[in-house]
Amino acid sequence: MENFETSAIRTQTERSQFDEHSTPLYLTSSFIFQDAEDMRASFAEEKPKNLYSRFSNPNVTEFTDKIAKMEGAEAGYAFATGMAAIYSTFAALLNAGDHIVSCQSVFGSTHTLFTKYFPKWNIETSYFKAGDAENVEQYIKPNTKILYLETPTNPAIEILDLEFFGQIAKKHNLIFIVDNCFATPYLQQPIKYGADIVVHSATKLIDGQGRVLGGIAVGKEDLIREIYLFARNTGPALSPFNAWVLSKSLETLAIRVEKHCENALKVAEFLESHPNVELVKYPFLKSHPNYEVAKKQMKLGGNIVAFEIKGGIEGGRNFLDKIQMCSLSANLGDTRTIVTHPASTTHSKLSDEERNEVGITAGLVRCSVGLENVEDVIADLKQALD
Repeated sequence: MENFETSAIRTQTERSQFDEHSTPLYLTSSFIFQDAEDMRASFAEEKPKNLYSRFSNPNVTEFTDKIAKMEGAEAGYAFATGMAAIYSTFAALLNAGDHIVSCQSVFGSTHTLFTKYFPKWNIETSYFKAGDAENVEQYIKPNTKILYLETPTNPAIEILDLEFFGQIAKKHNLIFIVDNCFATPYLQQPIKYGADIVVHSATKLIDGQGRVLGGIAVGKEDLIREIYLFARNTGPALSPFNAWVLSKSLETLAIRVEKHCENALKVAEFLESHPNVELVKYPFLKSHPNYEVAKKQMKLGGNIVAFEIKGGIEGGRNFLDKIQMCSLSANLGDTRTIVTHPASTTHSKLSDEERNEVGITAGLVRCSVGLENVEDVIADLKQALD
């Protein structure tokens, strides 16, 4: 296999008759056929051919091929958003009466799928706590089909041992799905540890510049085939333009993520030393409870730092009001540093008990550390905390 950076840069669609160096945009809704037999054979899937951009498109294929190579996957399918990838993956693989076992610390929209929408189709979910992972088997039932988790988790930055969960999934013949959005394939490849499918919100670090939305699922060919057939008929396809942007973004993923991680570690170390911060969670801080697991399965610690401000919800709001340079936004994985206070914003509709269950305490702040000069980021955080 080529080295990671080389694959990210050199995996390209076949050149056209114009011998372009950089992949062109294929902004077309459909493709033509030479004759009736060509059309019949193409629709019968007897030959590989683009039929319609809801099914496949050269730009989307290039992006998908790159992520599949990076993750060590057999195949993939790309979506309009990260949540389209998550929903379509579950919807394609589950039947009424099936059961999911998931870590309780999952992205808010994923939680809503599990608790509000899937029960309408008689699909139930049992949650285990990240801190009680060793007891996950007690939640597995005869009708359990999928084991699902994020690591690092959003927003509490908990680390789950992929090797351990891979073994559990294999023992119980479960489909093991991992949301690898926070780590990216540069820092972590869950398939090495037994994951069957890896999903990403490409909107985050994969784009890395806050420009476009996208999502992707990669993994075992037979499972991706089911996801592809579902998506082909329900229509959540990634647009060719966004795929082109994301494919170009992958060319700089390694170098960007290295710098993100370098900056994030410095920010985490600064926050640990500040008197108005009670707790800092960052995978590559020795104080992180799962530091050894993070070191085992991640190349670096990622760009997300979670920290607890003194003063609870009001302390968090006050901190946001005092921020000057860093952005207040719901996105993450951007070149620009972003801070959010989940208890007063994204998770404000949950009760205190519900927030605490998933590690979102009153003063928790999530910082997506960007690519600015790290001294300027630290100076802004310092003046807001002081």
